[in-house]
Amino acid sequence: MLELPVFKAATVQAAPVFLDPQATVDKVVRLMGEAAEQGARLVAFPEVFVAGYPYWNWIGSPIQGSAWFEKLARAAIEIPGPEIAKIAAAAARHRINVVVGVNERSRTGIGTIYNTVVTISDEGRILGRHRKLVPTWAEKLTWTPGDASALRVHSTSIGPLGALACGENTNTLARFALLAQGELVHVANYIALPVAPPDYDMADAIKVRSAAHSFEGKLFTVVSCSTISEEMIAALEVDFPQAREQLSRRHSAFSGFIGPDGRTLGEPLIDEEGIIYAEIDLTRCIQPRQMHDITGHYNRFDIFELRVNRRALQAAHLGECADVLELDPQPTIDAAQESQP
Repeated sequence: MLELPVFKAATVQAAPVFLDPQATVDKVVRLMGEAAEQGARLVAFPEVFVAGYPYWNWIGSPIQGSAWFEKLARAAIEIPGPEIAKIAAAAARHRINVVVGVNERSRTGIGTIYNTVVTISDEGRILGRHRKLVPTWAEKLTWTPGDASALRVHSTSIGPLGALACGENTNTLARFALLAQGELVHVANYIALPVAPPDYDMADAIKVRSAAHSFEGKLFTVVSCSTISEEMIAALEVDFPQAREQLSRRHSAFSGFIGPDGRTLGEPLIDEEGIIYAEIDLTRCIQPRQMHDITGHYNRFDIFELRVNRRALQAAHLGECADVLELDPQPTIDAAQESQP
């Protein structure tokens, strides 16, 4: 008899402690504890929540933002590392699965930064480190493109869990790659984007993307979006006087839950900080697939074929010589997951 989990999920809409990874990790741990006290078995955090988004790329020139790039590089974390270890320990202590976005610095390139989504089990095990495949628009000034080595669905206590960052949720092939692995719970994490074109409503755009994935894949989507704090605006307007006007636009953040029918579960958070909850019953993913199962009967794999290159990309493939001094190996998460630039 097929048995599927029923569980409470939590999603966080909040601002990081800007460019302060230690303080932001403390905030993550505190919010994890709060969600666990409410009975949540999954908690989702925003894109690059540890510890901030490069808004300077949108409100200033590349030259003006150069010094801020250095600040972000210094505040980026390594994986594995003490910051993720602290979050993982809290996940085990509270018995809660966690998906959190971070700025990840390469171990071999101090100016190489990735927009990374980290998935941690309720046993405190780092299941995956997915680096955003394509930085969006102005983000290309900051982040290095990732690869598909961790474009994976993870087996967890709350079911098959996958995640994508922000604009990746518009990438049909990336989403299909997760669906084809049996994804039933999807985390989509975002940043508030008030600096979009005037006719672009970020909150509505997030909702549309999330509903599309849930409806097409017949699964649950958990959306977590950041907010922009007064602290962030005050820091940026020192160098960018227009920051307050450009970063204060409303309807720029949406967090919530979408069911397998594409409809929102409960009331989402729009712009305001907080944690909201929803009951996720994965049996609801079954019946809708009788009509449309795009990874099964409702497709033609004799006509369409998706190939995913999971090879970890790196700057150089270095051969070893027998007489080379052996160094202590760098710690890894998992041989299948580790990828160096």
